[in-house]
Amino acid sequence: MVELEPSALPGAQIIDLMVLVIDVTKGMQTQSAECLVIGQIACQKLVVVLNKTDLLPEGKRQAAIEKMTKKMQKTLEHTRFRGAPIIPVAARPGGPDAPETEAPQGIPELIELLTSQISIPRRDPSGPFLMSVDHCFSIKGQGTVMTGTILSGSVSLGDSVEIPTLKVVRKVKSMQMFHTPVTSAVQGDRLGICVTQFDPKLLERGLVCAPESLHTVHAAVVSVEKIPYFRGSLQTKAKFHITVGHETVMGRVMFFSPAPDGFDHEPVLDSFDFSQEYLFQEQYLCPGSVPAETDGGEADRRVGQASEGRCPRQQWALVEFEKPVTCPRLCLVIGSRLDTDIHANTCRLAFHGILLHGLEDKNYAESALPRLRVYKLKHKHGIVERVMDDYSVIGRSLFKKETNIQLFVGLKVHLSTGELGVIASAFGQSGKFKVHIPGGLSPESKKILTPTLKKRGRAGRGEEAGQPEPVQHVALSLSFKRYVFDTHKRMVQSP
Repeated sequence: MVELEPSALPGAQIIDLMVLVIDVTKGMQTQSAECLVIGQIACQKLVVVLNKTDLLPEGKRQAAIEKMTKKMQKTLEHTRFRGAPIIPVAARPGGPDAPETEAPQGIPELIELLTSQISIPRRDPSGPFLMSVDHCFSIKGQGTVMTGTILSGSVSLGDSVEIPTLKVVRKVKSMQMFHTPVTSAVQGDRLGICVTQFDPKLLERGLVCAPESLHTVHAAVVSVEKIPYFRGSLQTKAKFHITVGHETVMGRVMFFSPAPDGFDHEPVLDSFDFSQEYLFQEQYLCPGSVPAETDGGEADRRVGQASEGRCPRQQWALVEFEKPVTCPRLCLVIGSRLDTDIHANTCRLAFHGILLHGLEDKNYAESALPRLRVYKLKHKHGIVERVMDDYSVIGRSLFKKETNIQLFVGLKVHLSTGELGVIASAFGQSGKFKVHIPGGLSPESKKILTPTLKKRGRAGRGEEAGQPEPVQHVALSLSFKRYVFDTHKRMVQSP
């Protein structure tokens, strides 16, 4: 069982078949479960190997193997690997200190099983060359060798290849596959590429590609899906370990969804539409989730639809990387909390997704984010202070004293008496404002809003005659959209 570390996660993107090795004396551990989660994200086939069967008491060995096999079958029952083959082995009987004469047990059967499970996938030599490098070393008198797997395209002797993180281009001097010299290789091949005048210490692992085919991004729009085994919510502004391409870096996320009327739209996993509007979310929405922060009323109803069992079919995140990453478009993204105690009984993998659009400009906040039309639904409530005339009232308690009311001029407000008004201007310096009522106030509303005089008070009570009664409160409500990345801070009427 290989430990799940940041450097191991990028390999999840090149899995054709997964072998999950379980210590038969311990069963599923936290890291085993995390590897199973990665398998569900990244590949279609699984073989489970129950290792260390030699450590089981000989008289109870078969019964223990059968018991563990049933446990694993139950574990896999609700995954895509239901019915996957499970095979017992003893790869190193007696442990690492045992004599070499101890023959492995069950390995021939395992090889036969793997052979039956492996299918040669269809390879596509078209498209730009892209190779994931997992080892880089020098050979005296030859040059530097980079070994890895070709993810897309093809490469031939004499081609130029780029190490994009270093912006270095070199020509292919020679190539080998399994110690056999070759003149070309295509998608899916394991390959060693030899180049000259390159220091292997500069590249431990990473990507090699056709020149200028990959780009470095500072942020990205990612279609995301929460991993169900992750405990807790996914909050906007939270930081995660983000594995993308062949790198794992820290990143901050902001979640958003379709507008409420688009919750049921078919997911699109190969592009992102900047012409559409999207609803800001304080957290990733899933059944039972509760919005972390809303303005009440309609916002609670719309944003909190997940608590009623209705979630959007697709959600996205803007991921802002703490340092730039180089990766292909539409690559796998995994968000994790790898700083969680490795021995804690909890899944550290939080979400996964597909990188739909990368933001290459270092100043993307000014140059690119204003194109991202993510809005917050805002709902404010105030009261009518007094009537000016049949078509105008003065309102208060909707804005703070320091608010720039000019930003809200032209937005519609609803009176609790039924009239529809439009914010016309600020009124004074205390946050009050003038509302124009195009259809005029109804007689009933005027009666409610018109002050009446108190009756003359009794002598000695200190009451003055002729003082107006307080106006009966008439509420004002304002609903609008505020776009998160609008540098002009404009407000738009909410339907």
